[in-house]
Amino acid sequence: MKAKTLPTAIAMTTALSASLLAVSSVDNHAQAQEEEFRWKMVTSWPKNFPGVGQGPERLSQLVDEMSDGRLTIEVFGAGQLVPGFEVFDAVSDGTAELGHSASYYWKGKAPAAQFFAAVPFGMNAQEMNAWLSYGGGMELWNELYDDFGVDVMVAGASGVQMGGWYNKEINSVADLDGLKMRMPGLGGEVMSRMGVAIVNMPGGEIFTSLQSGAIDATEWIGPYNDLAFGLHQAADYYYYPGWHEPTVMFEAIVNEEAFAELPADLQAILRTAISDINQSVLDEYTARNNDALETLVNEHDVELRRIPDDVLAQAREHSQDVVAELAESSELATRIYDSYQAFQEKVEDYHAISEQAYYNARNPEGDTAQ
Repeated sequence: MKAKTLPTAIAMTTALSASLLAVSSVDNHAQAQEEEFRWKMVTSWPKNFPGVGQGPERLSQLVDEMSDGRLTIEVFGAGQLVPGFEVFDAVSDGTAELGHSASYYWKGKAPAAQFFAAVPFGMNAQEMNAWLSYGGGMELWNELYDDFGVDVMVAGASGVQMGGWYNKEINSVADLDGLKMRMPGLGGEVMSRMGVAIVNMPGGEIFTSLQSGAIDATEWIGPYNDLAFGLHQAADYYYYPGWHEPTVMFEAIVNEEAFAELPADLQAILRTAISDINQSVLDEYTARNNDALETLVNEHDVELRRIPDDVLAQAREHSQDVVAELAESSELATRIYDSYQAFQEKVEDYHAISEQAYYNARNPEGDTAQ
């Protein structure tokens, strides 16, 4: 038999190597498909709490179903693994791979994070989602967290909140002086400048603090959650509108190293599931809040009151100062504020002739809640 020529032998060797590499690639892909990941998720909310607490549970269920069990996420409520205000640290240091919270709780670590949770008299949930997705907001949010080893995705919204529960009537700015109130974020700073003593605490501590008199007033989220906490049993007066939080955008914070270890398909599954709860949490609040408010007013005799105009006017004035000061706190904070403000001005121009004009046309008699 005639020996093969050198070029022929080289060609055969190359083909064999390519075939072995292809087999190896298939094996590696199959191995990646079979690898299982077990994650922990810590939250700032009571376990299974309506709305904001059930969003993480839905996320866990979706990821499990979509990944066919290859990625499972065990959800821990506030205090079960770490306290509610230590969620960020737990994800940053790898104690948990995933967290669900609100970014204004981390103002001591990253003050500009407050822009992504709630800005007094700022954008609502629809507008915030648009800014984050199409206005550069999400890129700025992730840049802010770069030094902490976490990535962030928006994971729900409350919609416009209520103005809070008070154990006495608020008829003027003077009635706020000396009150002890639970209110986080920039809204709390505004109220502080109006004479209120601000006390921060996780949601699970609010009822007992209000009932015992440790605080005189509180805001939480809105009727759906406030009814679940039984806040009507500790205060009689329920005020609106929630100028301090035209929405809260909830966040899913992910440990960067843990996320990088996931195969690409599991990364996509996690992103998709988080996107799902971003909408579903807001939908749940929209669907449930009015029924809960009717229960509070009609069955529990809660006094629903509108915040007086002079209080709103002073809150708006102080809000401008508080937000401007935050914007000047760092170069990145300035860029975030500039992006936020430019987007709000743009979207307000259109909403003036769309959403707002429609609301006015639908309800020409204006506020009928009182």
